[in-house]
Amino acid sequence: MQHIIDRFISYISIDTQSDPTSNTTPSTEKQWHLAKLLVSDLKKIGMPEVSIDDNAYIMATLPSNIDIEAPTIGFISHFDTSPDFSGTNVRPQLITNYDGGDIILNREMDIILSPDYFEDLLLYKGQTLITTDGTTLLGADDKAGITEIVTAMEHLIEHPEIKHGTIKIGFTPDEEIGRGAHKFDVSKFAADWAYTMDGSQVGELEFENFNAAGAKVVIKGKSVHPGYAKDKMVNAITIANEFMELLPPNETPQRTSGREGFFHVHHMKGEIEHAEFELIVRDHDKGHFEKRKQLLHDITKELNSKYGGCIQLEVKDQYYNMREKVEPVMHIVDIAREAMEAVGITPIIKPIRGGTDGSQLSFMGLPCPNIFAGGHNFHGKYEYVPVESMQKAVEVIVKICELTASKNQNV
Repeated sequence: MQHIIDRFISYISIDTQSDPTSNTTPSTEKQWHLAKLLVSDLKKIGMPEVSIDDNAYIMATLPSNIDIEAPTIGFISHFDTSPDFSGTNVRPQLITNYDGGDIILNREMDIILSPDYFEDLLLYKGQTLITTDGTTLLGADDKAGITEIVTAMEHLIEHPEIKHGTIKIGFTPDEEIGRGAHKFDVSKFAADWAYTMDGSQVGELEFENFNAAGAKVVIKGKSVHPGYAKDKMVNAITIANEFMELLPPNETPQRTSGREGFFHVHHMKGEIEHAEFELIVRDHDKGHFEKRKQLLHDITKELNSKYGGCIQLEVKDQYYNMREKVEPVMHIVDIAREAMEAVGITPIIKPIRGGTDGSQLSFMGLPCPNIFAGGHNFHGKYEYVPVESMQKAVEVIVKICELTASKNQNV
């Protein structure tokens, strides 16, 4: 346990926030600091083949230790953290033998992690939790996944009696801004399939995610003295509000769950002569996804007719539901399910209300379901991870490697 804690804390102590406004890869120079440490750590544990490219994509190979041919499998995590909340000067707190009560993250600022609001905490009574100090995110998304992969590879190297085929690992930048797979070299990775270690609660196993698009609405207004504005002023702010009011009011993140899709306005700025806002569109069903995008075009057309063509709309697809690519090879999900059950975990199979590198990689020819990494409350000050969940994730990775080899030998 202490080994995992020490490794995890060494990773979260490095600020790796990505930046959606940047055009470089990685999007922030500081991501290189952790990338270089990861390369060093992989070499230190004895991984014989480790590489890092000009865009900070890290790949490593653990050769097969069996005599017959087996599938080559991979494990992937990202090392950037979300730009939504500060990742600078992370000060983790260790809560041993959690008693099920409130956890004071920051007494001075009265920031409390409470099971009254975050009920999942009660799943981990008696366990060791790592939390924030209430001023930053933690970075378990996805440095927990990285910790688990490195630790699992170290275990396999130290225990050659565990038989496995060739194993590939990959660590990516910029996943949090939707670019994690953009420059991932699938042919170089050369795996038959892979798993992202990027889920939340222990037991999560996911092979479907949202179809996703981003949209930007820009409105050009006309400023006129308000005392003489009748039939002359075009207020871009009020038109922006009118546009948003035409979106379905109950189809927002805070009012949906499961496979329900949504519209989510996440940035807005404006004045009379110019207003703009950005939103994301999400839906698991491809047909519903297309209808959502069409609604944005229909609203734009309606308001342009009303206000004289003052609105510009840009919609860009971001990623698609990986289920389409994973269902034809469902044995890769079955192996992960069996591995979880073998180490005493009840699999929780559900759709991701988001996306992972795996969704894009699946459409790039690398089927890639998602497995829990253990963290909760990502992208904010209430983020935490149970150390026991990270231990279980390590066990699952090792067991997947073992099962994949043994099944092939039994054929």
